[in-house]
Amino acid sequence: MIKLFVGLGNPGPEYEATRHNAGFWWIDALARELKLTLVPERAYHGLMARTSIAGHSVWLLQPQTFMNLSGKSVAALARFFKIQPEEILVVHDELDLSPGQAKLKRGGSHAGHNGLRDIHAQLGSSDYWRLRIGIGHPGVKGEVIHWVLKKPAPDQRQLIEDSIAHSLKAYPTMLAGDMDKATLLVHTTKPPRPKPPRPSAAPDGAV
Repeated sequence: MIKLFVGLGNPGPEYEATRHNAGFWWIDALARELKLTLVPERAYHGLMARTSIAGHSVWLLQPQTFMNLSGKSVAALARFFKIQPEEILVVHDELDLSPGQAKLKRGGSHAGHNGLRDIHAQLGSSDYWRLRIGIGHPGVKGEVIHWVLKKPAPDQRQLIEDSIAHSLKAYPTMLAGDMDKATLLVHTTKPPRPKPPRPSAAPDGAV
């Protein structure tokens, strides 16, 4: 089961509405859902909330270290409370997914994301879960830094908010430890289409 929900972003009002802070937005939405308030915790270099759900402690964390030092915050909390990598969900912005898309996966490379790169290094493991919130790609590699630190257009922001609201519905199954079901919930964005009626047999040679 997921015990630690981490959202990645950069601290400070100038970064609040930028694409790189999509992970923060997700944690803010979860905190609202659980009626929790994130408060500064110097020992974990971040904003944190702790609650108990079905007898289990659950933590919400927004590192306040700037993106490329996110692991310092995550590892400090995980080590203190003995939370294993596979019990951690890191929510982050994803260039390779369009706004409106979200994907859940466990393990894998950091794919150049500096927040994930530092978490890999500080945890000494890549075996944690990631929820990737699509922000789209500017199309040119040299534009990426400018793109992630810029506010999305209102229509793109709405699509990102929609994907956050949709993927948030999977958090109870994450807490229950059913990550297969959680993955299915996150990846299913449209209701399944009804099956078309079976066609009657076509005459020989018609197909």
